[in-house]
Amino acid sequence: MKDQSELILQFQQKDVKAYEKLYNLYCDSISGVVNNIVKNDDVAQEITQDVFIKAWNKGDTYSPQKGRFFTWLLNIARNAAIDYTRSKKFKQSKQNLNADFFVDILESSSSLDSETNTIGLKEFVTKLGETCKSVIELLYFKGFTQKEASEELNIPLGTIKTRNRSCIGELRTMLGV
Repeated sequence: MKDQSELILQFQQKDVKAYEKLYNLYCDSISGVVNNIVKNDDVAQEITQDVFIKAWNKGDTYSPQKGRFFTWLLNIARNAAIDYTRSKKFKQSKQNLNADFFVDILESSSSLDSETNTIGLKEFVTKLGETCKSVIELLYFKGFTQKEASEELNIPLGTIKTRNRSCIGELRTMLGV
């Protein structure tokens, strides 16, 4: 991991080669997570590029003491994707949807998408109990807010928050973080 720590430090010091290496290392995983939320490859690619630009501009805010670099990038990506789904542009693009979009929603809502596995999380998430799987899937892979997940699962908001914390704790334990 020393090599990666050094690479991240170079990235924070605005080294273009370090940026390229980290982009090549993480772009597919980040794009997969974003696409899981926005359900559009082109938009996912655009958001992924924006994520890396934002990370480049805010690289000095990353601290290894607070977590892994990938997790930091993933949070930026997830927030950007959710922001996009709440935007006027996204809502207008969904006004004239074709039937294929709805078929995809129906197929993917029943289980974790194959894209989820691009970052290796599906294996760990599937080991969680059913309540954790449903909460994690809605909050992190489908981009629901805690309030929306509460409504979707017909569970009080406080329970969603508690389950989210405990389920993330279980995942951290599995991952050894």
